[in-house]
Amino acid sequence: MEARGWDSCDFVLISGDAYVDHPSFGAALIGRLLEDEGFRVGIIAQPNWQDIEAFKTFGRPRLSFLITSGNMDSMVNHYTANGKPRSEEAYSPGGVPGRRPDRALIVYSGAARQAYRGVPIVIGGIEASLRRIAHYDYWSNTLRRSVLIDSKADLLVYGMAEKSMVKLARRLAAGEEARGIRDLRGTVFRLTGKELQDLSPEEISARRLPSFEQMREDPRLFAEGFALWMRNADPFSAAPLFQQHGEQGIVQNPPEYPLSQQELDRVYQLPYTRRAHPSYRQEIPALQEVRFSLVSHRGCFGGCSFCALAFHQGRIVQSRSHESLLREALELTRDEDFKGYIHDVGGPTANFRRPACDRQKTKGACVERQCLFPSPCPRLKPDHADYLRLLREIRALPGIKKVFVRSGLRFDYLLLDGSGTGQEFFRELCEHHVSGQLKVAPEHVSDRVLGFLGKPSEAVYRDFSRAFSRINKELGKKQYLIPYFISAHPGSRLEDAVELAEYCRDSGFIPDQVQDFYPTPGTVSTCMYYTGLDPRTMNKVYVPRGGRERRMQRALLQFNRRENRRIVREALVKAGRRDLIGYGRKCLVRPQKNRLN
Repeated sequence: MEARGWDSCDFVLISGDAYVDHPSFGAALIGRLLEDEGFRVGIIAQPNWQDIEAFKTFGRPRLSFLITSGNMDSMVNHYTANGKPRSEEAYSPGGVPGRRPDRALIVYSGAARQAYRGVPIVIGGIEASLRRIAHYDYWSNTLRRSVLIDSKADLLVYGMAEKSMVKLARRLAAGEEARGIRDLRGTVFRLTGKELQDLSPEEISARRLPSFEQMREDPRLFAEGFALWMRNADPFSAAPLFQQHGEQGIVQNPPEYPLSQQELDRVYQLPYTRRAHPSYRQEIPALQEVRFSLVSHRGCFGGCSFCALAFHQGRIVQSRSHESLLREALELTRDEDFKGYIHDVGGPTANFRRPACDRQKTKGACVERQCLFPSPCPRLKPDHADYLRLLREIRALPGIKKVFVRSGLRFDYLLLDGSGTGQEFFRELCEHHVSGQLKVAPEHVSDRVLGFLGKPSEAVYRDFSRAFSRINKELGKKQYLIPYFISAHPGSRLEDAVELAEYCRDSGFIPDQVQDFYPTPGTVSTCMYYTGLDPRTMNKVYVPRGGRERRMQRALLQFNRRENRRIVREALVKAGRRDLIGYGRKCLVRPQKNRLN
């Protein structure tokens, strides 16, 4: 600050992540953007939340504290799906856990308020975005209030937030009070008890969600409220939403409109160093995953039930220009640590480079249906031409030996592209962009469970697998699919887990890692888990509850492991599949001989 001649910061941004000056890290992206707008920004990364002095590093901010828990929800960051503390934290130096508190937004906001009373507090990031209304909290097994209420912040900014933050910064600089800014898209504001007393229901011009108390008493009302939240997640059609929390209330303004290509290019072309702060003596594991990767777009219309992207990035795909991506790729080649390999060119879903249909560009995503599920929309325009051209251009750059595609690939979307370009893309993907293994996410093989997951039928994955094998055989390559499977998802009964285990047996693929379903805030799947209802249909859903059944479903996927034999037998007996216990070729596990077997 002294070197720059600053007597104060306009904004002090507090983050639960270590500071990495890379556009994949939210604190760096927002900090660089506000700096580019002419504001003075100080960033306090992973402050000691038990020491108020740590929040006074830059002095009193002139305009506001900006607080984020980091790139992940702090509870997801800390705990596994089984509630056990994680042994590593990817966003901390050396992967050492414990550098941020549980429920970081609430803790940081309280500490910042103690440090400088009267300074506005604005919360944002993924934790704020997905906890912005009453939500189910897996770790306490309770319904929790909006994090805006619990943190006592002045304003909550949700979504990717670039537009909202720039507009907010300008209005704060012009002298407006944070609590008085109530017409800004992409924000949630609070109504005090006195304001609610003075306002009639008609004066609150928003659609009413069931109150926090009503949702807590009746899970069906939670599911109905979640469905209403889903129907108001698109910037082109969403209405403001109101929800009462005791004597207080919150109002969610409609989402901000997507960035244009020019705006997205600008965000990614800010002068990032693409390195961790030099004060760190240990590497930040999360940086190694993205350091030599390119973010080509954001947004996803895939509609997977367990994913919260629809509520954070939105369903409308926004893409960077080829010029911007080629410029960034050339910058990577000048990095002394670059070995010629770009690890990924993609986004939430690698092969989504354009909106699902032309309608989305001006009218947004459909409210009452998904683009790919339960069947592809007739308006959907599968197109890989732009992505194919982009990959060709990047791999032709001097200094680049190989360009990989490692982010998620929607194989159903690829198969829908029956054009010559689609077939060319599939072939060149196998020829140039796979490093021996291609990771894909069919998630399950039971069509019943796939319906709850929002994924295509098992037959679609089977067709993709055959095509992948055929193309690689023609190319003379030995490359393999590595499928991701999820266990104990709502809708999955023991017989479905057995069906998946039989698939693994017959295919010869036993996964090294299995993802237990993790009920994180802001997903359709979590709503199913909490309520036992599918909010899309309000039909009942079977939910595997309790640690024992969840362990059974997980163990079935790794039935060949010695330590799983006993629980696999128990699961097979419970599922009525004793025929799979024995010595035959089709059996999953041998009969028990003694206590140790």
